[in-house]
Amino acid sequence: MSQDCGATGRLPSRYRAANSLSMTRKQRRIAFLAGSLGAAAFAVLLIIVALGDNVLYFYTPSDAKARNVEKGKVINLGGLVEKGSIKHPGGVEVHFKVTDTAEAVLVTYSKDLPTLFREGQGVIVTGAFRDDGVFAAETVLAKHDENYMPPEVERALKDKGLWQHAKPKAN
Repeated sequence: MSQDCGATGRLPSRYRAANSLSMTRKQRRIAFLAGSLGAAAFAVLLIIVALGDNVLYFYTPSDAKARNVEKGKVINLGGLVEKGSIKHPGGVEVHFKVTDTAEAVLVTYSKDLPTLFREGQGVIVTGAFRDDGVFAAETVLAKHDENYMPPEVERALKDKGLWQHAKPKAN
């Protein structure tokens, strides 16, 4: 043994103080896990802050008004096609209102409408508000119930004599 160890075989206290700062294997593992969890939580927080309102799948007309959606920002607007609101000013252009029964938004669309599009039907339109407050839609998606059958399939079944239309269930 060296002179510094003395009779006990231990290092003098002046050397042990420096070594007591080192962590055991278990402590290093716990510190690594805590640091990793902290970094992951920070990353999730950054993602949530960055996404903000874009986490919503669609805005209702009331949401769009309450959140004061900026003009030109592309969003999904969802609700029901208001009864009596569908207007065909010419060509394929159509004007209609989407409502959530509390608020209504005038929508313009200049392409072919889906087969299921009609008054009182649920729709989700993708587009942006113009400066005049009208929603210019690029896409119109019509919702359907479980009884829906594409017209082509319905026609084919009728032609073969296999069509059995199920009446919607009354609630």
